[in-house]
Amino acid sequence: MSLTVPPALLDAAERGPVSDADFVACVRESLPYAWQTVSRVVAELEADGADHADNEIPPPSEAERGQLLRALASDAIRAGLERHFGVKLAFQNCHRVAAFRPAAVDSDAYRRFISPRGQLLNQSPELRDC
Repeated sequence: MSLTVPPALLDAAERGPVSDADFVACVRESLPYAWQTVSRVVAELEADGADHADNEIPPPSEAERGQLLRALASDAIRAGLERHFGVKLAFQNCHRVAAFRPAAVDSDAYRRFISPRGQLLNQSPELRDC
């Protein structure tokens, strides 16, 4: 299961659309490692003024790795995080999350990160089964 949905939020979703704030709060509570990782990368992006920042630290366990995979593989969760933080997220392997400023989405750095070549260069035997 990707998210632990409180009964009140599930009831609200059954009645109609829910707010981004409520959805993002559910993501934050359900996937704390993914939330912390994305938050840290966004904070690094904001602190250094670069066009992007990325995480190269592997998760400490399979449970944390699973949180990142669930958060970034879900269109709804990824889009909610992007709207909340005001960034474009990109993902490689099982842990390399990058946050790009919206203006950098068509940049050379972004195109390199999301390219097949970028994916291949980020491979290693340790990450093969992640």
